Amino acid sequence: KDQLVATSNVTNKNDPRSLNSRVFIGNLNTAVVTKGDIETIFAKYGKIVGCSVHKGFAFVQYVSERNARAAVARENTRVIAGQSLGNAVQMFINEL
Repeated sequence: KDQLVATSNVTNKNDPRSLNSRVFIGNLNTAVVTKGDIETIFAKYGKIVGCSVHKGFAFVQYVSERNARAAVARENTRVIAGQSLGNAVQMFINEL
């Protein structure tokens, strides 16, 4: 749980390391799911340095790409608040 202590809301840094270690989580019922819920679910894959929740989706920023890849590989089949994430957990790719 100590991994959640200093989590910021910043998930929009554009440097390559940040982009490669960011996870997009879609199909979220954000009327029910909180930032704390997302952090609790995704913290098991590594240190989270940022988490932001928006209507219907969230971003989790990890320290490393390895952590992000582990989260994507293991969380795509999860059901949160009655909604399947169904392949809506993905590595963030910046489309310029």
